[in-house]
Amino acid sequence: MTEQRALGVAVIGMGWMGAVHARAYSRLRQHYPDAALVPRLITVADDVPGRAAQAAAQYGARCAYEDWRAVLDDPEVEAVSVTVPNFLHTEIGSAVLNAGKHLWIEKPVGLSASDAQAVAQAAATADRQTAVGFNYRHAPAVAAARQIVADGRIGTPTHARFRLFSDYAAHPDGALSWRYSRARGGNGVLGDLASHGADLVRYLLGDIAAVVADTATFVGQRPTPTAATSGHQLATGGVPGPVENEDYAGVLLRLASGARCVLETSRVAVGEQNSYGFEIHGTAGLVRWDYRRMGELELTGSAGGPAEPSPGYQDEPVSAVFVGPGAGDYGSFQPGAANPMSYDDLKVIEAQRFLTSIHTGEPVGATIADAVYAARVLDAITGSAATGAWVAVDG
Repeated sequence: MTEQRALGVAVIGMGWMGAVHARAYSRLRQHYPDAALVPRLITVADDVPGRAAQAAAQYGARCAYEDWRAVLDDPEVEAVSVTVPNFLHTEIGSAVLNAGKHLWIEKPVGLSASDAQAVAQAAATADRQTAVGFNYRHAPAVAAARQIVADGRIGTPTHARFRLFSDYAAHPDGALSWRYSRARGGNGVLGDLASHGADLVRYLLGDIAAVVADTATFVGQRPTPTAATSGHQLATGGVPGPVENEDYAGVLLRLASGARCVLETSRVAVGEQNSYGFEIHGTAGLVRWDYRRMGELELTGSAGGPAEPSPGYQDEPVSAVFVGPGAGDYGSFQPGAANPMSYDDLKVIEAQRFLTSIHTGEPVGATIADAVYAARVLDAITGSAATGAWVAVDG
């Protein structure tokens, strides 16, 4: 067995996502028994009274703080997860890096590309490793789809559709949390869901050259909560306040390869719960994935066969294929195809890649550079929605 060293970690922000990070750290050794670094949760922080202390007791942290700055003064902490609201990403993420600690931060990393770039600059100056929460790229079936595209099994990609639909904001009594404020939540569904879409498009198909977009807000007011919120709670009876950012975005993308793409996102899609996925068409085949059937791909016969595409182009049958231990990190979780994996499993993969990058000194998985790129795509989408014109993606 590989010689192992304990790595002191901390989590800042103990809402739902902070708990996901804490669980991912605790499970890493179970799924990666030969990992060189084994995380040990030293402390957690959250400014909601009592939340950090409760989380520390639940996840076995040595201590808890209400002021996140205390985490940075703890000499046992070498790496920090930041899972706070978007408007705090830049300040806290940069402070973590400036304190000489490695950073795992949730997307979108701030409110704009300039925010994400500030964190990237802090990482470069501090020479610390980073990881960003683009978890859907870590699904083993997505890894398999990427390889299928790269191997030419669908021919040359021509056009694709990516969707991220959810109903978490569909109820008009959904609490007017930070998510709906321009100054605190940024550009709404763009930062929340379209950031994942931008990352998946680039991960699977390469750089995005230009976009044209339309956005809309369909629920214009929401009730103000009377206490701290976590997740997507209702606040029936609260004083109404304005929703300042986007519920929906529809985007056309031109890729650097010449392929075309549609990216559509909604947080108010009644009847859709975590309906995320993509379909990629090529000159000789199709590959399709639905997050809700995480371990399954739909493929044309040529895409599921040898690396050389078959000559079949018309009336091609589509088959469902379950990925197995040879796809991505599937084998670290399940012994055979069709055994289901979970959202939390994807975060364990993310944690493992973060710690691997710390051990090797080389980036592994999604990093702050990927967050900067996705943020530039979102900035271009926002600019296009304001003018109706095509906007080039910077960088």
